[in-house]
Amino acid sequence: MTALLLAGCDTMPFGYTPIAEIAAAPTRFEGKEVKIKGRVVNTTQIPLLEVNLFLLEGDGAEIAVVTSAKLPALNEEIRVRGVVQSGAIIGGRSIALRVTETERLPRF
Repeated sequence: MTALLLAGCDTMPFGYTPIAEIAAAPTRFEGKEVKIKGRVVNTTQIPLLEVNLFLLEGDGAEIAVVTSAKLPALNEEIRVRGVVQSGAIIGGRSIALRVTETERLPRF
């Protein structure tokens, strides 16, 4: 019974980390798995490097999401699970803050 309840947690509207919280304290989240949700405001595809990237806006902030999956549509509301990463952290500030998507979560 517990396993069944836990399996459904990703479809519930709780347990998500606010994007603004990640942006405000990137060192706290570096290397950690998070669930985030928001609206897609930009997409970029770089075929030569096999990189797909989209910008997710939510909670008054934006964060880049790197994915190997198909890019979502502009203005689509989505939820993802992924790992927070930075290109570098200098003086507590993150450069190239992003979430590398590990799973696209279902809508609720």
